[in-house]
Amino acid sequence: MNNTAASPMSTATSSSGRNTGKSTSFASELQSMMFSLGDARRPLHETAVLVEDVVRTQLLNLLQQAAEVSQLRGARVISAEDLLFLMRKDKKKLRRLLKYMFFRDYKSKIVKGIDEDDLLEDKLSGSNNANKRQKIAQDFLNSIDQTGELLAMFEDDEIDEVKQERMERAERQTRIMDSAQYAEFCESRQLSFSKKASKFRDWLDCSSMEIKPNVVAMEILAYLAYETVAQLVDLALLVRQDMATKAGDPFGHAISAAFIQYHSSAEGSSIKSYPDSPENTPPPTPTAPSSGSQHSGKTASASLGNGSAGQDSAKTKQRKRKKSTAACGVEAHSDAIQPCHIREAIRRYGRRIGPLSPFTSAYRRTGMAFLAC
Repeated sequence: MNNTAASPMSTATSSSGRNTGKSTSFASELQSMMFSLGDARRPLHETAVLVEDVVRTQLLNLLQQAAEVSQLRGARVISAEDLLFLMRKDKKKLRRLLKYMFFRDYKSKIVKGIDEDDLLEDKLSGSNNANKRQKIAQDFLNSIDQTGELLAMFEDDEIDEVKQERMERAERQTRIMDSAQYAEFCESRQLSFSKKASKFRDWLDCSSMEIKPNVVAMEILAYLAYETVAQLVDLALLVRQDMATKAGDPFGHAISAAFIQYHSSAEGSSIKSYPDSPENTPPPTPTAPSSGSQHSGKTASASLGNGSAGQDSAKTKQRKRKKSTAACGVEAHSDAIQPCHIREAIRRYGRRIGPLSPFTSAYRRTGMAFLAC
């Protein structure tokens, strides 16, 4: 498939020119998903909005290419075969999709009451009563596979290193959680786009498409949407780790310009937000008392002095309170993924295609590499 998709950060109307799905938002769900994937307990809303824009843009471009493939084979709907054809070149992600399709059928048959032993026998024997989605994928890959590499994925039990790393990260993340935090974490891990199928369809504005995806294709799209979020979080965590200054690092100054621009603007906004903070308020200028009133107004000056001292102490407490509030806000968001981390992750991922990728016509035309396939 084409390895690039339009960038959602280039223009305001970059999401394939469609604005009807903007009224439906997954920002709150994405915050919970990002928390379960390794982000802070309270991910930033602006980061979730950016991730939502990236995911939606990529899925719309994927649907456009799937519709073109569907037209070439004379079909009336976008089916699982069209998406499998687009993903055929990335063996690792195709293997994950095949496993997902098997476990979808596994779950549905377990819910229907089929014995687990019978289900495993169907899988091993390859009978016609085996998994419906897996049979669709197997029949289609058999029709286009000339080397046997694609069909070999059904028998491949290789451990997915990316999935393993995510599980290990989740295990480390839950070590310091109490019971309430762990319950929230478990609820966040159960969220997916497939559990809100109607909202997901409206989010992609499927009603306005000439060639609409069927039910199995929508399940695959929901899976790819979640995988895109997971990969964005994986890459953003690596970017955040690289951007963290390390003592004695000779390359510590070589950080992204987007990171510098973001933090400089954040510092400027913090100065405007707290104009009376101790850092922004100059020290008071001391005034020498007049010599004529040094002895005659001791009592009055003492009373006034006590009052001014009380006001100064109140102002000092207020400034300390503002400073501590600001520090708590910075500390609360210091571990959260920032929008600059997402942008830098997309930039680095797009450059992996080749050293001359920014100069190719395809790169200038579309801009960003697909994350899900």
